[in-house]
Amino acid sequence: MTDDHPTHSWQTASASETHALGRVIGERLIGGITIGLVGPLGAGKTQLVKGIAMGNGFDDPDQVTSPTYTLVHQYDGSLALFHLDAYRLTKPSELEALGFDEMVRPDTAVVVEWADRVETIMPNDSLWITMNPTGDTERLIEARANGPLSATLIETLRDTLR
Repeated sequence: MTDDHPTHSWQTASASETHALGRVIGERLIGGITIGLVGPLGAGKTQLVKGIAMGNGFDDPDQVTSPTYTLVHQYDGSLALFHLDAYRLTKPSELEALGFDEMVRPDTAVVVEWADRVETIMPNDSLWITMNPTGDTERLIEARANGPLSATLIETLRDTLR
């Protein structure tokens, strides 16, 4: 590995390209990984998760929706994928109350939308993905690893998505 906190970025030109990027991420998920998604409303966070779920083996993209009101969705595939939304939470302890710690296991992957709102309870080794609109449908997607597990995933993605 070349550095302690590997990073990588991608540019997508449409929702379908963002979905396709998510699919590649989902195909390479590592058990125990937590992914924090950050970006404004409409940045494509849920599109990315849709792709992640499909790449992980979940077979119904219409069932992959933002858990803004339910707070947690689970999509079964190669790994159990938990999809959380922290948008409506007022403090990190509310995520803990949902059983967040029990969701992060070696046989699962966890994706948290609006993760910056609960940053203090995110695992130290998380993959942070920031999504920034650069046009009507274009997105700059930047990933940063914070530890060995997330670094392994980002290095795999770098090698795959050159």
